[in-house]
Amino acid sequence: MLEAITMNNIYMVLGFLLSMYACVSNDIIQTLGTFLSANKKTPFVYLWAFSSIVLILTIGLGWYFNKGDMSFGLLTRIPVCNEFTFVHLLPPIILIILTRYGIPVATTFLVLSVFSVSDTAVIWMMLTKSVLGYVIAFIVAIIIYNIIGRPIERYFYYTQKKSGNTKISKWWMAAKWCSTAFIWSQWLMQDSAKLFVYLPRHASFGTLIFVLTACTLFLGYLTYNRGGDIQNIVKMKTNVQDPRSATIIDLIYAFLLLYFINLNNVPMSTTWVFIGLLAGREIALYQRLRFESPKKMYKHILKDLYKVTLGLVVSIVVVILLTQFGLVKDFFIMHFLNS
Repeated sequence: MLEAITMNNIYMVLGFLLSMYACVSNDIIQTLGTFLSANKKTPFVYLWAFSSIVLILTIGLGWYFNKGDMSFGLLTRIPVCNEFTFVHLLPPIILIILTRYGIPVATTFLVLSVFSVSDTAVIWMMLTKSVLGYVIAFIVAIIIYNIIGRPIERYFYYTQKKSGNTKISKWWMAAKWCSTAFIWSQWLMQDSAKLFVYLPRHASFGTLIFVLTACTLFLGYLTYNRGGDIQNIVKMKTNVQDPRSATIIDLIYAFLLLYFINLNNVPMSTTWVFIGLLAGREIALYQRLRFESPKKMYKHILKDLYKVTLGLVVSIVVVILLTQFGLVKDFFIMHFLNS
């Protein structure tokens, strides 16, 4: 059995593990972010068990109904990789580094682009869909929060400030947990491509068990640390630690992802959708409620946009370097020999 293990197998497994760690850590702000913020006093074991159950059901049922395809068909346009190398490990490694600095990155674009070197059209489709996702989420958020800002968010804000989160109905708390299950499952379906691109397109039952075990253990670490430093993007937004406001954010975001996953089978960066949603929400709440100064509000929005744009620029540079890895390597070798 040991003789069957090759470097290709090792790179494949390491690629999956690193991608899982990098992508879920970077995207925690849009999936379990508001859930962790709203349940900061809840023991992490309960949060871990809940998020793990949703993950197991989503991936397990997807594997069963799609006949072993855990990517929900989103890898259809991505070429199958038959030979993994160290180059395929670099995108998730870079993601881990950027996440340490709290920079939300277009994780889907960065990871999948390395597998789409032979088809640059797919890369541009992913990029276009991601940016379009920001614009649509931004507009949708402005419309919805201009409508519900004064009658609903104003009430949430003042009752939260007055009660200190002690009198929020248990029904709202239940709704928050349900909305988290909805958004967490939608994210897993939409972003499954970048998690499973390293694995066989039609996974065996043994592979499924390995995936579920690895993901569950990592969720334990993530919930214990309450999401890490990248959570600050969520915490700075108006009233997001109120479970009622967080529930509405999750529902809007989940339906946006549901729309995009049914739009076509092109993978996209859900980070751009989420940041666009938060930006539109902040602008609408400022226009309706004036909870904070315009300078502070626009500073938060521009800072988030700067971070995702920086992440996208870094992703593009990395993709160019990795796709031209052979040329870059030959250049440095020749330069070293000539010197």
